[in-house]
Amino acid sequence: MKGWLLSALAALGIGAAAAAPVQVTDERGVAVQLPAPPQRIVSLLPSLTETVCALDACGRLVGVDRYSNWPDAVKALPQVGGGIDPNVEAISALKPDLVLAAKSSRVSQRLESLGLKVAVLEPKNHADVQRVLKQVAQLLAVPGADTVWRAIDASVDAAAQSLPASARGTRVYFEVNAAPYAAGESSFIGETLARLHARNIVPASMGPFPKLNPEFVVRADPALIMVSERSAQGLEQRPGWASIQAVRTGRICRFSAEQADILVRPGPRMGDAARLMAGCLAGNAGR
Repeated sequence: MKGWLLSALAALGIGAAAAAPVQVTDERGVAVQLPAPPQRIVSLLPSLTETVCALDACGRLVGVDRYSNWPDAVKALPQVGGGIDPNVEAISALKPDLVLAAKSSRVSQRLESLGLKVAVLEPKNHADVQRVLKQVAQLLAVPGADTVWRAIDASVDAAAQSLPASARGTRVYFEVNAAPYAAGESSFIGETLARLHARNIVPASMGPFPKLNPEFVVRADPALIMVSERSAQGLEQRPGWASIQAVRTGRICRFSAEQADILVRPGPRMGDAARLMAGCLAGNAGR
């Protein structure tokens, strides 16, 4: 009888903890308070979608932005438009108890005016990814943030250790899109490149993802270019780019759409991104 009572009290304690209020301070400095961990979540940023799933809470997602496509389970969820200008009515109709949004989203205040809870979280570097993992785990009232981060960090280290010495110091230009926007040293992509012992031609002083004058890339003369297949169309024909070392020697890594998604999302798959970049560096070392 005593054992049964202890078990019942323990179960009640677990239930009470699961229903306890949760709170985080988001990137606006807003204290986001919920009476209990959210069970119906709409995510408006792929990296946040992937973070929720990495914390084994994919089942709580009821809607995502149109670009969230990993893991496969999220492809079946209702899409509520783009992350910057999503469909507010579609979000409201899903009756979420939490909306995860990027800082660049233009609808946070409107969603809040409808009585919805919004947490604005947008990681831009490695430290941000670790912090956001912890914040999302705190909101979800689940463990695992430290475990997920350690796995990411270890994967980046392993990718770095896999590189031959001849790949060290390679001058790299990483193009995010054909505007052209680049990944600078202070971005999560730039930080991964640094851990892979590459030299980014875009200094931290220019910001995480600056829009460049194409002539800047010509003058910087990178030895290796990393770019998505879509953005790479016509790259060699850009004015002056035929003289760039990477173009002259054919040292251009063109990543598929699926690979590009992995590379440009600051979240649980950064270890996979590091492996892709390391493969590019190793495959072009010594050429």
